[in-house]
Amino acid sequence: MRVVICGAGQVGFGIAERLAAEQNDVSIIDSDARQIQMVTEQLDVRGIVGWGAHPDVLARAGIDQADMIIAVTLHDEVNMVACQVAHALFNVPTKVARIRAQTYLAPEWSDLFSRDHLPIDVVISPEIEVGEMVLRRLSLPGAIDTVSFADGAIVAAGVVCREDCPIVDTPLNQLTQLFPEAQATIVAVSREGKTIVPTALEQLQVGDIAYFVTQADQVQRTLSIFGYDELPSQRILIAGSGNIGYYVARELERRNPLARIKLIEKNRAKAQEAAEHLNRTVVLNGDALDQSILDEAGVGEADIMVALTNDDRINILSCLLARQLGARRILALLNEQGYAAFARGLGIDAHVNPRQITVSRVLQHVRRGRIRGVHALLDGSGELIEAEALETSPLVGKQLRDLDTLDGLRIGAILRDGKVMQPRGDMVVRANDRVVLFALAERIKRVEQLFRVALEFF
Repeated sequence: MRVVICGAGQVGFGIAERLAAEQNDVSIIDSDARQIQMVTEQLDVRGIVGWGAHPDVLARAGIDQADMIIAVTLHDEVNMVACQVAHALFNVPTKVARIRAQTYLAPEWSDLFSRDHLPIDVVISPEIEVGEMVLRRLSLPGAIDTVSFADGAIVAAGVVCREDCPIVDTPLNQLTQLFPEAQATIVAVSREGKTIVPTALEQLQVGDIAYFVTQADQVQRTLSIFGYDELPSQRILIAGSGNIGYYVARELERRNPLARIKLIEKNRAKAQEAAEHLNRTVVLNGDALDQSILDEAGVGEADIMVALTNDDRINILSCLLARQLGARRILALLNEQGYAAFARGLGIDAHVNPRQITVSRVLQHVRRGRIRGVHALLDGSGELIEAEALETSPLVGKQLRDLDTLDGLRIGAILRDGKVMQPRGDMVVRANDRVVLFALAERIKRVEQLFRVALEFF
């Protein structure tokens, strides 16, 4: 696949890194020559210095032969114009744009991105994507990562195996006997920095990060089997009233009438604006690193402290201070990929990485075959994927135990006719099944082949 990426920042670099590693033909455009030099020195991609919305710059990037343009610069308008130019002058089939300003996404302007106006096939809003991820974390205490598939019918979650975890040192094939109420499949394990696809005889160890897949209404029960029995957070303290912090507070007000929400914002004008638009949230103007402000916000009684400012260091330090002052759980927004392991070592329960979320959203539309959902995890070492099995799929008509193609893959659940089923060795995949699985990064191409649309299908 030939892809042109506009923007070589964190998100653009992350997308280019993934696509180049999978042997795609990638060109990346940025107005910052130093940024382009850094990308081309690290990745096997073509770098072009210039503005991604300019036709001559796009032409130098090979846009006339591209299958897709992905516009993820810091400027919404550049992203929109780049897609318009790619469509009007070069007839690029698929156009993806990152749009951050919420006014463009308001329901009353929904026709803006139609083919007759601004022909953008996929609009990605990082603030909404990240905000929804934070809301899912708040509803599932104990999970360090969550994502839903199959229109919300199936959920995948990651948990840390603590010393009091009841299922450590137990072969996975015995879990059903020991916990008959457990209707979940463990599809991936991160152990000492290495990601593995567990076999039936694998045993979880203390310190492992385990990812399981289950029916949506079984997630809380599965978390309790791992030793996490906490109720969803009700007393919530948020640091930062930017786009993400404001979105989380507003949606909490709408979705959870029992939630008691307090929000700390350092900028006085932004704090006043948030106070004017939020109904039940108590807004405090102050620094989240100021102990007196945290005390005034009742941090010692908070179920969770959620740090969503634009500064990773403030997020980490304010979370650690909140923990010291009595907050039961802490959640930090971390933009820098390298901070994740550092924060975990300091005791931060969970973090959200906007770049990883945005990259996952883009990959969903890059993947070949009938891929419906993608979620990159564990620093990109693997992906949770939802795919639809068509009549031409090599999976269809065979028992799972007879398939010799599943090395490096593990199926977590299958949705058939609206019913979620756990995979079993004697199960036969049927056409139109929606399959949720985990695949190591080096096996992604195989997943695409398993769910490809063959020419004979037409």
